[in-house]
Amino acid sequence: MDRFSFLNAAHTEFFAQLYDEYLQNPDSVEPSWRSFFQGFDFGMATYNEENGIEPAQQMASYAASSNVDVSKISEKLQKEFNVLKLIDAYRTRGHLFTKTNPVRERRIFSPNLELSNFDLSDADLETVFDAAKAIRIEPTSLKNILAHLDRIYRSHIGVEYMYIRDPKVIEWIQAKIGYNDNHPKFDENQKKHILSKLNEAVSFENFLHTKYVGQKRFSLEGGESLIPGLDALIEAAAEKGVEQFVMGMAHRGRLNVLANIFGKNTQDIFSEFDGKDYDDDALFDGDVKYHLGLTADKKTKSGKNININLAPNPSHLETVGAVIEGITRAKQDRYYPDDFSKVLPIALHGDAAVAGQGIVYEIVQMAQLDGYKTGGTIHIVINNQVGFTTNYLDARSSVYCTDIAKVTLSPVLHVNADDAEAVVHAMLFALDFRMEFGRDVFIDLLGYRKYGHNEGDEPRFTQPKLYKLIAKHKNPRDLYAATLIEQGIIDGDYVGKLEKDYKKMLDENLEASRKKDLTIITPFMQNEWEGYVQADETEMLQKVNTAFSKEILTEIAETITTLPSDKKFISKIQKLINDRKNMFENDKLDWAMGELLAYGSLITEGFSVRISGQDVERGTFSHRHAVIKTEDAEDEIILLQNLKHQQGRFDIYNSLLSEYGVVGFDYGYALAAPKTLTIWEAQFGDFSNGAQIMIDQYISAAEDKWNNQNGLVMLLPHGYEGQGAEHSSARMERYLQLCANHNMFVADCTTPANFFHLLRRQMKTTFRKPLIVFTPKSLLRHPSVVSTVDELANGSFQEVLDDPIANAKKVKSLVFCTGKFYYDLVAEREANGRDDVAFVRLEQLFPLPVDQLKAIIEKYSNADDYVWAQEEPRNMGAYSYMLMNFDLVKFRVASLKAYSAPAAGSYARSKKRHATAIAMVFDKDLFS
Repeated sequence: MDRFSFLNAAHTEFFAQLYDEYLQNPDSVEPSWRSFFQGFDFGMATYNEENGIEPAQQMASYAASSNVDVSKISEKLQKEFNVLKLIDAYRTRGHLFTKTNPVRERRIFSPNLELSNFDLSDADLETVFDAAKAIRIEPTSLKNILAHLDRIYRSHIGVEYMYIRDPKVIEWIQAKIGYNDNHPKFDENQKKHILSKLNEAVSFENFLHTKYVGQKRFSLEGGESLIPGLDALIEAAAEKGVEQFVMGMAHRGRLNVLANIFGKNTQDIFSEFDGKDYDDDALFDGDVKYHLGLTADKKTKSGKNININLAPNPSHLETVGAVIEGITRAKQDRYYPDDFSKVLPIALHGDAAVAGQGIVYEIVQMAQLDGYKTGGTIHIVINNQVGFTTNYLDARSSVYCTDIAKVTLSPVLHVNADDAEAVVHAMLFALDFRMEFGRDVFIDLLGYRKYGHNEGDEPRFTQPKLYKLIAKHKNPRDLYAATLIEQGIIDGDYVGKLEKDYKKMLDENLEASRKKDLTIITPFMQNEWEGYVQADETEMLQKVNTAFSKEILTEIAETITTLPSDKKFISKIQKLINDRKNMFENDKLDWAMGELLAYGSLITEGFSVRISGQDVERGTFSHRHAVIKTEDAEDEIILLQNLKHQQGRFDIYNSLLSEYGVVGFDYGYALAAPKTLTIWEAQFGDFSNGAQIMIDQYISAAEDKWNNQNGLVMLLPHGYEGQGAEHSSARMERYLQLCANHNMFVADCTTPANFFHLLRRQMKTTFRKPLIVFTPKSLLRHPSVVSTVDELANGSFQEVLDDPIANAKKVKSLVFCTGKFYYDLVAEREANGRDDVAFVRLEQLFPLPVDQLKAIIEKYSNADDYVWAQEEPRNMGAYSYMLMNFDLVKFRVASLKAYSAPAAGSYARSKKRHATAIAMVFDKDLFS
């Protein structure tokens, strides 16, 4: 009682006065009183709200209870506060003491929830406490309070939520889990349906295990309750108005989900197991069966029509999480811009991956950002407690694999995967939370992995004790069936009949599949790509009409060079916009003007434009200014959203400081929005290194692996201006090394007009390919880098640009180059008065326009010196690519020698090296 001894001497009026002071300024109150009032608030909030009593009045009346002296009041209050502390401990730490691990003893956490830790004892169990009102029940004995708390917080569902800072969210969660003591109340039909889905999950895995012995399938065994959980989630979401679902998951359980949630024909799955060739081997090489995706239109049990999508994924397990967020946002922007709740993203993780891979943090940080939010994602972790061979204690420092959820204050439910009803209950809670608050929620489905990482592994090599327990453990279906038999809902033959009927269907499909010679792969999300065709390299080189009305171009220019007259802007913005107006009138358009006009032209034709990346609104080099801020209020003005003939959207977003996650998101967006020019711009070109997995696994290979087209544009600033190793090279060599057959476009434009037509071509084709563009820095304001309005209106994209001034008869050295280096070489030629050198610019490096190059070479019939010139070191840039692909002539290379870093840190050294590379072009005897 020493801690609250001040209560013995306190007058009731003093309680009220001091409490009012506390409400005004808690820090002004003496610490022991402050502690007292905080506890009182916590316990009495519900009572006050229900009975309409002012807090100070309640405090005074409590202290002045009739026939009880102050010392007894203080003793009673102390006990009440101890019970409140106990309740608070259950809410904040109860999840640490749940029965959620089906095969392992839980780690021991201290302090635990024993009564002695709260100055309570068994002697208090029959005492009635008002503190019960804090958990929304009438005053009752401590024994009943404990039973209530145990059922809510220490059963098969552990709930983490007390770190959430919004009291309304906390109150909603407490009310939700307090209902039915956080236990489901399913009727007999619902229970039988759960059992049926469990049987499908278990029987499917058993069938594959016997028919395809030793083949990898990354089975769901140990986590089969995921199937009835997902089934219930999708059915309930459809009832709440969700019309489209976008799901991403790694390998574990994918085939089971495809068969038993998406309804993929098991004949096709069996054909994939049998290793048959594909029905189309011209433009498609395929992927292993547990990487493939699927889109399906389904009807729910209640008759709702829904569209469900499972995105294909590579072996980089969490990469797909960013992709599905982009797909979801594209669908929301296109179909439901005013109600994001109608498209639900569901991300399935592995426990080791969600804890270990940094992209998860990047994705989670997107959840509430204007450019990337999707109205809340339901994250489900299939927690096997082992990552390949690594135990969870070696896989993370955090207590839970889901602790990443706390970054965005998302609630987490830890669920015992052996309890199918608890799993379904948790899924429905997650859905309700997402629909109520539009925020992320996590479910940690704690199960096990029956076999090794794949079915050919021997898990006892690394976890012998664990796998002795797993070998004896019953599967979730049989556990649940035993429960239903005990409840009298089913008899002992019920499961056997379910299993027999399901396996009969699988046997029939297996027999039918083996009569087919080829495997049919349906492209993911083909419903979004109606009217688009796949193109090979020949079609990629065909000319596309990208001309545009000069009259409408003039109207667009007028709109984007006129600031609102009722707004105030800083003088530099006023000048910049006026300069753009003048350049259009003077017929000298710079890079930014050409770019903005390209966007405007597409928007008027019904296409949309989405741009994201670090600082893209202004542009890293202060060239774009697509978003203009007013001086006083910082209101955003986006002139491209005010076009007279606007038919499409223009969205531009400064991204979080992420490459991997944001490129994945924008790739996903482009995957679902072929009529949107989707652009990711790197702050500096080589920053795309941070997204290398996305580039390798999706951008360069997805069409070949999964038959998916994608039109994502990557703008990568590139050029050697003495800014050091990290700000010079966009690593052109890496993209060119990935180029093959028909997988992407790679360009390095040197004029605003060519960039204008390149962007327009990206949308005007009847197919989509990723487009990698090495964009300039110093050329953004170079006096020679200008184009005319006519070149925009009536031109087209030029894959190759011949020398505009060279006299072909005089030319002895024919130099091929790309990008900014061209202007450096022209300046040197002018300085030396040389007319025997011509410069040919490769504006498109892949596909290489061989026929055009051949014609140019024939034009310069007197040339006897052929040069590939580049400012990059010899082991970088396009040199190695040209060696492999350009065999029309034998050329020498003019470049720096090979270096490990792209550029020197010293400006003086960089300038000297650059001059050497230029000199080599004009003097064949020079070597770097």
